[in-house]
Amino acid sequence: MEGERAIESPGGERAGFLELPARAAKPRERGITHVIDRGLSIAQVDGLVETVGEVLDIVKLGWGTALVTANLKPKLKRYEDHGIPVVLGGTLTEVAIRQGRVDGLVAWLRELGLNHVEISDGTIELDAGVKTGLIEKLAREFTVLSEVGSKDADFIMAPYVWVEQIERDLAAGAWKVIAEGRESGTAGIARADGEIRTGLVDEIVHAIDAQRIIFDAPRHSQQVWFLKQLGAECNLGNIAAEDVLSLETLRLGLRADTVEHFSPNGHGTDGRA
Repeated sequence: MEGERAIESPGGERAGFLELPARAAKPRERGITHVIDRGLSIAQVDGLVETVGEVLDIVKLGWGTALVTANLKPKLKRYEDHGIPVVLGGTLTEVAIRQGRVDGLVAWLRELGLNHVEISDGTIELDAGVKTGLIEKLAREFTVLSEVGSKDADFIMAPYVWVEQIERDLAAGAWKVIAEGRESGTAGIARADGEIRTGLVDEIVHAIDAQRIIFDAPRHSQQVWFLKQLGAECNLGNIAAEDVLSLETLRLGLRADTVEHFSPNGHGTDGRA
């Protein structure tokens, strides 16, 4: 299939002796692994890229850490050198909106050479028209990831409202919409105990192409659920750096949780049908 590649090991050797799910080639539109950088050192970034660079699609510098971290520019250069786009946390955008400093944020993004921006309203109340206008404006220059859903675990939003907001953000020019789950996996599309709101997700994907959504799934159990429900190429977000390799093995049926879903049952001593 066009846009797909043979699966290779991290060392680059073809694993042709196994039947594995096809993975779209980078830059991907599906099967995206969106990773949260909570403050990695340069050495940790190098280690992450060395180990899982081929399956790491976009990195988010969590919350407002970009304003605090002492290694911001060299870190961005490392990611850029490896062709991995970086987006600053949506909370930073929300603070800029709250203080009326969006133009300053945009100027800083240009200075840093960033091409992606996240627009969310999970912390502040943002009028729908304001959010739509902001997405339309920034989409002329940046790849926009919008986020829908509240970071408040006690806030419940009806499924039809989720659908309306996601559709509105996509129509305004968002590349992907992130379905909020927080970095803890305890809000938005998840309950406070981490259990996925299955009925909510079912209604969302019934109305909207799942490939246009990145589902926050920082917990192992959440990743397994989404992969089983939506397939190996669903888009998952807020993945911890240390969990990227684990997630890729889940996508390929190389871990017990997904073997039955993604690894064909062959016959004979050589494993061939």
